[in-house]
Amino acid sequence: MYRKNATRRAALAAGLALALGIGVSAQASAGAPRSVTGKPSDSVTRTADFYGAYIDAKSDPDRGGRLAEELRKYYIHPTTLKELAAWEAKNGADGVLRAQNVPVQWKVTDNGTADYTEVGITLTWGDGSTTKLVVDMSRSHRIIHIGTKGLESS
Repeated sequence: MYRKNATRRAALAAGLALALGIGVSAQASAGAPRSVTGKPSDSVTRTADFYGAYIDAKSDPDRGGRLAEELRKYYIHPTTLKELAAWEAKNGADGVLRAQNVPVQWKVTDNGTADYTEVGITLTWGDGSTTKLVVDMSRSHRIIHIGTKGLESS
C-alpha cells in the first residue's frame, strides 16, 4: 500500500510540475549532490583552496587569526608577503581580500599564462557587489602577486 501511494504521489508531483511548466528534470536536479574536484599539483586548485580556507579563517575572528597568518605563510611567497604588508599598512585593509571585511562568496577562474598561472578571483560581498582580483602563482605553487591587475599588466 505504501509503495503504491508513494508512486502515485510521485506521478502527481511530476504531472503538477509539467502543468506548471517547471519540468521534471528541473525538479529532479534541484537537490542533486554537488562535486568539487582538485589536485595539489594544479595551481588553479591551489589558489581556490587558499582563498576558500583563508576566507573561512577570516570569517571566524575568535579563532581564525592565527590560521589566516599560517595560510599566508604556506601559500604566499615571502617577497609577496612583504608587498602585502606594505599594501595593508598604506590602505588599512586585508591585502589578500583587498577589503576590511570578509566576502560571502568567491569564484576562481583560470586566466592562463605561459610562465606562471594567472587566476581571476571574484569576491562577492553581502550587499551583492563584487571585487575582481588577479592572483599569479609560480610554477612552484606559491602566490607571487595579488592585485587588481596581473603581473604583465602591472
